Amino acid sequence: MKDVAPRNSSHDRTGTPSIDSVSLAIIEQLQEDGRRPYAAIGKAVGLSEAAVRQRVQKLLDQGVMQIVAVTDPLTVGFRRQAMVGINVEGDLDPVADALTTMEEVEYVVMTAGSFDLLIEIVCEDDDHLLEMINKRIRTLPGVRSTESFVYLKLRKQTYTWGTR
Repeated sequence: MKDVAPRNSSHDRTGTPSIDSVSLAIIEQLQEDGRRPYAAIGKAVGLSEAAVRQRVQKLLDQGVMQIVAVTDPLTVGFRRQAMVGINVEGDLDPVADALTTMEEVEYVVMTAGSFDLLIEIVCEDDDHLLEMINKRIRTLPGVRSTESFVYLKLRKQTYTWGTR
């Protein structure tokens, strides 16, 4: 028997939430301005304010999106930011899981290529960065090597790629 989600389910057969064109349009509206009023979004996508509110809550509950204030960490007291490439011996999952629990780690992705994992970390200063890499990341079971790419200046950070 095939593992297929029921027709009325809001998830596809891989467990990924299904998103219709109206919800995609709502996401695009919020990517342009996360503080845009639900009434204005409703007008743009052809729904009532209440219907937009309900859809946004569902998208939040499903983990499809988050509504957050995005900052340049260097301007709010975090003086060191870096991308760290990590090579792992064996299963990637335990290392990736451990990294996601670290408050300083903002981004974890499994990759194909020179590194098994790429992470982005935000630290208070160089001493904090050194402690993260030397004492917390390199000591994780399975971590074989790391390579750090320290950010000198943030030139572009955007989350408005739309929903294509």
